[in-house]
Amino acid sequence: LQAMSGSEQDWLALRPQEPSPSQCCGSGCKPCIYDVYEKELAQWERAKAKQDKSLMEKKEQSSNSELNPDTFTAFSVSLVEQLTEDTYQYKFELPGNSSLQLSLGQHIVLRGVVNGLEVQRAYTPISPVNAEGYFEVLIKCYEAGLMSQYIKTWKKGDMVFWLGPFGGFPYQPNKHGELLMLASGTGLAPMLPILQSIADDEEDKTFVTLVGCFPTFDKIYLKPLLQDLARYWNIRIFYVLSQETSLEKLPWSYQENTYAGRLNEDLIKTITNSCRRKPFVLICGSSAFNEDMSRYLKAAGIEEDSCFVF
Repeated sequence: LQAMSGSEQDWLALRPQEPSPSQCCGSGCKPCIYDVYEKELAQWERAKAKQDKSLMEKKEQSSNSELNPDTFTAFSVSLVEQLTEDTYQYKFELPGNSSLQLSLGQHIVLRGVVNGLEVQRAYTPISPVNAEGYFEVLIKCYEAGLMSQYIKTWKKGDMVFWLGPFGGFPYQPNKHGELLMLASGTGLAPMLPILQSIADDEEDKTFVTLVGCFPTFDKIYLKPLLQDLARYWNIRIFYVLSQETSLEKLPWSYQENTYAGRLNEDLIKTITNSCRRKPFVLICGSSAFNEDMSRYLKAAGIEEDSCFVF
């Protein structure tokens, strides 16, 4: 057997590492960390065939550039705010008065390195799409989560790498008579920019019913923002609290639009029947939540082509 030549070894050292299963969150992010790997591998193979290492340069961008779907860009953390025991709101600076240029409900992909492993997760900014000079992300941290361990170390001034934007719900004002939004926990994130844009546009007459599912009253995120949105004539907000047994201790302003227990088939029927027009439904939560909601909606007579799952 011939010894591997020096240049062969150099090329092998440049070959992208295949991700391990623990680096993928399994929630169907687009692009997944495996998609990014496939793309980098193809780039490596092209460069190797041409023996041209300049084709391998990772376009790591500087911090004052724009979000890009092909390259990770660094943004600086400007504020860390703890909302509940495990949920945080992070604010990032954008250069000058630039905005992220997202369309509604689009997500961006975060890259972190934990114990030498590269990890990626997708998050939807909750700031208005036209926000200038900053963007905000709502993140739930899990005790054993790889990415959570990294996120919990963030402090003001840290540089964090983001890629995007991707996906999104192609929202058009007045296209649907009513939007029914079913959100579990941080599944609230993609709903907020859409709600904000409807509230800000006087010409948009779309009715919205948002159903936010949380364990307890204390764990409802962003109450002041949601209370403000609920004051608009065309926006209603309901809360479903799975671990509350009674609503008596809740502030009276919440009692009439809050349900104790789980969001089940009967409650979905009650809510869809109370919609002012036949709703188009947006769903965002865990995969189990999304599957349950799709099943309950079908039982309530709402077909798949009237639903969009983030």
